[in-house]
Amino acid sequence: MKEPKENRINPQAELRVIRSEGEPVKVAGYAAVFNRDSEDMGFIERIAPGAFKKALKNSDTRALFNHDSNIVLGRESAGTLTLKEDEKGLFMEVTPPDTQLVRDMVLSPIDRGDITQQSFGFTVSQDKWEDVDKDIPKRTILEVRELFDVSPVTFPAYPDTSVALRSLDKTKEDLATEARNLEATLQDEKKNLEIDILKLERTNGGMKRG
Repeated sequence: MKEPKENRINPQAELRVIRSEGEPVKVAGYAAVFNRDSEDMGFIERIAPGAFKKALKNSDTRALFNHDSNIVLGRESAGTLTLKEDEKGLFMEVTPPDTQLVRDMVLSPIDRGDITQQSFGFTVSQDKWEDVDKDIPKRTILEVRELFDVSPVTFPAYPDTSVALRSLDKTKEDLATEARNLEATLQDEKKNLEIDILKLERTNGGMKRG
């Protein structure tokens, strides 16, 4: 069963248009930044360094505008989108189509500072939860399974947290199961200890009578 897709905004984006003489125009910046706390989504989320390593090998990521599959800016397999991890995060560089639509809708607003953020769509194969018994738990994304898209976005839409919250519920259930199993083990060990003590007392009592 495939993990459901999640979308996240990168509030620390460094989105810019790059123009070099004799070269096609590019859009570049960080789609994700490591070890930075997210906004309060009912939980706080961080992305661990190296989290995209597996996804970068397994994905054919697209660059979209506002996650709109009708506005494709680039694609890895076409060589028009480059993604790489460094110590800071996930860096993207895309060569968008040279069309008036892209110039007006994407490049010009980025140049003007009207669009400054990016979002990315992904699935998670490994995460870790902490402080699950507190008001604001903390989630660390350890491994991204697939990276669907990176997208400059007009509005930092509030992310859908239902997938992450299901992961939190599962973690709570697992911890509760572990606690029950531990309690059962301790009870069994207590009973066995009581039986051993009783046997020892009976043995000592028989030896004394003898």
